[in-house]
Amino acid sequence: MLKRARRTGWTGALLLVCSTVVSAAGPAPVKVSWQTLQTLDFSVPKAQQKGAALELSGKRVSIPGFMVPLEDDLDHVSEFLLVPYAGACIHVPPPPPNQIVYVKMNKNTQVQVTFTDPIQVTGTLQISTVQSPYGAVSYDLSGESVTPYQP
Repeated sequence: MLKRARRTGWTGALLLVCSTVVSAAGPAPVKVSWQTLQTLDFSVPKAQQKGAALELSGKRVSIPGFMVPLEDDLDHVSEFLLVPYAGACIHVPPPPPNQIVYVKMNKNTQVQVTFTDPIQVTGTLQISTVQSPYGAVSYDLSGESVTPYQP
């Protein structure tokens, strides 16, 4: 019985440490769909905007999509575009600005380049106009992590 009590105590302590680590990272990110991002009307001034996308500004979010590296000759990048489908931006014309997210990883973290595998990007989203080599972008995301997308 003593062994069991020690194991339970140790497990409880481990759970407490793990929950502290999770809570230190902040609240769980809001899962965002491309349909929500489309509600931003990039042709209307921000002050006159209405829609669900505006409520995401400054929030920690998680968005699935495909990577478009901004540099072609690297295996790892710290900046890239996130788009809703593979091959977007490579063909002309690019998606509309409200369907492109400019991602800059925090602390110069580099992530492996993938062109065809879907990814999930988590970070803080801002609504802003960013010019990229592929056109205008409506969203700017400070990336915390990039993981393979798991539906």
